[in-house]
Amino acid sequence: MTWIEGRFEESVITTTLEQGMNWARQASIWPMTFGLACCAIEMMAAGASRYDLDRFGAGAFRATPRQADLMIVAGTVTFKMASRVRRLYEQMPDPKYVIAMGACTVGGGPYFKWGYHVVKGVDLVVPVDVYVPGCPPRPEALLEGLMRIQDKIKAKRLARGASDDLPVPHHSGYAAIPELVEV
Repeated sequence: MTWIEGRFEESVITTTLEQGMNWARQASIWPMTFGLACCAIEMMAAGASRYDLDRFGAGAFRATPRQADLMIVAGTVTFKMASRVRRLYEQMPDPKYVIAMGACTVGGGPYFKWGYHVVKGVDLVVPVDVYVPGCPPRPEALLEGLMRIQDKIKAKRLARGASDDLPVPHHSGYAAIPELVEV
């Protein structure tokens, strides 16, 4: 099923409500300004005039999680920062998406083996939708990640889903499984 089902006349087109809402969502993504290390410089470059995230409908960086629907985690996530990243993610309205930008965010980067203070991937803290590898990744790579988020939004079905209870990593490097509470 395509975006435009058919044309009856010159000014009449038909589509589904789901496809119309997904089109509006993918054309108005509001990322949150959340840079932790050197990858944030490349994220700022992607938002500047040379690469221009506005062309993709994602140029309005928001400073508060309550107004954003895309979190771009750019940089090294430490154990001390992990709980704050999780808190900001939980404050974002649904539907929300996450891009992990950079080698440190994706898997710990150069701190993977000997860094006792670095989370071995932000996916232990929040669910990641798109990974953008590199150290630091180029702005073009972030634009590609944004287009993959738009593809994901375009294919999203309008259905009620259950919320995910994700673990928060501890200093051991392992994630604690949340206990289920029966009501």
